[in-house]
Amino acid sequence: MTPVLEARNITKSYGHVRALQGVDFDVMPGEIVAIIGDNGAGKSTLIKCLSGAETPDSGEILVDGERVQFTGPDSSRQYGIETVYQTLAVSPSLDIASNLFLGRERRKKGILGTVFRMLDSKGMREDASRQLNELGILTVQNMKQPVDTLSGGQRQGVAVARAAAFGSKLAILDEPTAALGVKESGKVLDLIRQIRDRGMAVVLISHNMPQVFEVADRIHIQRLGRRATVVTPQTHSANDAVAIMTGAVQV
Repeated sequence: MTPVLEARNITKSYGHVRALQGVDFDVMPGEIVAIIGDNGAGKSTLIKCLSGAETPDSGEILVDGERVQFTGPDSSRQYGIETVYQTLAVSPSLDIASNLFLGRERRKKGILGTVFRMLDSKGMREDASRQLNELGILTVQNMKQPVDTLSGGQRQGVAVARAAAFGSKLAILDEPTAALGVKESGKVLDLIRQIRDRGMAVVLISHNMPQVFEVADRIHIQRLGRRATVVTPQTHSANDAVAIMTGAVQV
């Protein structure tokens, strides 16, 4: 099987700091791969390179086996890759539907859209409602509801649903449960599984070891700018992963 996304020998430096030193990475269709590592291990830099937010100094990135050159986040989206950062990038003052279509607003058909540039607000609300109902994460019915009236889990649901709605191949989720309680975290983890079950690949960055071992198919362990190893929940425990991550165990 060809990986949805693959990185080979990726390097990235910021001045004298070598954030990534020859990192390899891959994720298969319908697979959840978690990326873990201590602070400064290069997790964020790796994700930025995979999502197009940063350009690697060397190495190559492949989508469906073909080498690509991302020029920014918009170019990675053209390949079906969506990223949800820890800051969510939602607009609290806008309603749910507007946030779901943020940056991808649809105009009305005909002269109203082409000349008067009017938005198809009704159509976007209907599609937003359908997407969220399919994922089953939100209990709200009013797509006109401002996002700042939602709970933390519901806001995360909007951001993740946006990735699921527009990403055809891969969703990259950066600490999606970091600011959530146990109940809301469980709902987000269920959403991640639903995305995987729909055939999308998921890359999950998290510090929460129990959650990582609960949902991940494989776990990429990053250490000091390199890939230390890749393990699975079947072959290693959370304690094993932490030992590798901190250097207590050499692999």
